Amino acid sequence: MCTVVIEVPADESTPTRVLAVRDEDPSRPWDPPGEWWPESHPGTLGVRDRRANGAWLAFAPAAGRLSVVVNRAAEMAEPAGGFTSRGTLVLESVAGGELADPPTSAPFSLVEVVGSRATVSSWDGIALRREELSPGVHMLAHHDVDDPRSERIARWLPEFQALAGAPEAEWRAQWLGLLARTTEVGTTDDRAIVRDNRPLGYPTLSLLSCVADVGSDSVDLEWAPFETPGSWGTPEFKAA
Repeated sequence: MCTVVIEVPADESTPTRVLAVRDEDPSRPWDPPGEWWPESHPGTLGVRDRRANGAWLAFAPAAGRLSVVVNRAAEMAEPAGGFTSRGTLVLESVAGGELADPPTSAPFSLVEVVGSRATVSSWDGIALRREELSPGVHMLAHHDVDDPRSERIARWLPEFQALAGAPEAEWRAQWLGLLARTTEVGTTDDRAIVRDNRPLGYPTLSLLSCVADVGSDSVDLEWAPFETPGSWGTPEFKAA
């Protein structure tokens, strides 16, 4: 039940802005943003899932590409051979690869940013759909883009949209300030972005957040883990 907020610029010379919060089982081992795939994906950095050796979020600075995957609220029968890892989709996306249709993974939404353009590919177990995002601020959780069925989107998207076009020197502080304020509703509230999903029957909590500018030939990403999973606390953001 991760969350992604993205501002797509109207001007192609302006970077795309991304805020992503990762929800995962704290007992599942992971590594912070780094170049973990030097042989298979040289020049790609990302948040690695050690178990499957895939990525939740990955980026290629020289290519101006960033991708992040969000689990989707859709049920489908697991094939006899099991699902493939959604983390491989992220790595292949950053390398410029195309999604197989139909995918062999469990349902997902894949956000792909290339410079000033962004698309979301959604697989619900029935059909694979691809949507190019229009200029402006968008939000994605476990349904569709800007979908009010996700209560956190209904509650917080208008406030993120009110921050559209913030000066370059100020946008990260403004977005992270709003993210901090979202925690006032409590981590088990359906409107929460920094979350504790255990009351819903999932073992996942919010573990870290990333903010990034994605330009045509650069990605400037900062990240911070939550000292206590599912709790905002006082995260210290640092460059990847």
